[in-house]
Amino acid sequence: MCTLIVRTGRPLTLMGVRDEFTDRPWEGPGEHWPEYPGVIGGRDLKAGGTWLAVNPAARRAAALLNGHGRAAEETTRVSRGDLALRAAHTGELPGADLSRYDPFHLVLADLARVRLLSWDGERVTESGLPEGTSMVVNSGLDPEDERVAAYLPRFRAASRWGDLIQAGPSSDPGALIVRHETSDGRVFASLSVMEVAIAQDGVTYDFTDLTADRDG
Repeated sequence: MCTLIVRTGRPLTLMGVRDEFTDRPWEGPGEHWPEYPGVIGGRDLKAGGTWLAVNPAARRAAALLNGHGRAAEETTRVSRGDLALRAAHTGELPGADLSRYDPFHLVLADLARVRLLSWDGERVTESGLPEGTSMVVNSGLDPEDERVAAYLPRFRAASRWGDLIQAGPSSDPGALIVRHETSDGRVFASLSVMEVAIAQDGVTYDFTDLTADRDG
């Protein structure tokens, strides 16, 4: 996933925009993982994990974004896709030894707090997200990122976020919904959006498949 928007308060609201190569197979939200009972998320069919996991019974969600930094050793690397699943299931961030994972940002959110753990391949940092509305991108909480500069004020001002994902896809660095072709002919695009609202009396989510009306 490439963009996560978080608004603290009641309800706690998260919106994740997943950007990926269009030829990488996936499926929409469901309880796809017997080892994580009750956890809901879209599933990446190549590696088996998810980018945004919701645990309705625990009033908790976890989101994973790729990060920048030093890649893990090829011989020991494991998929990052289990990180959000485990965090949503247990309510805990992963332990200190993250050397098998490529760089990432992991957000773990419930009604008590929202935490951000970042791993750049060498160092791990943990912080709380500030009150109000924040955006996390591949460079973390980065106010200089073009997408953040363009869209964070809009998300802060909007009472309903759905209107902000209606723009057509663009290759502009500041676009929220993206689509561009790489030099080898593959298409990289925003594939889906999931908005989650966590309240004391329950959890709701709204999933939008952005590929439904597009050619691959």
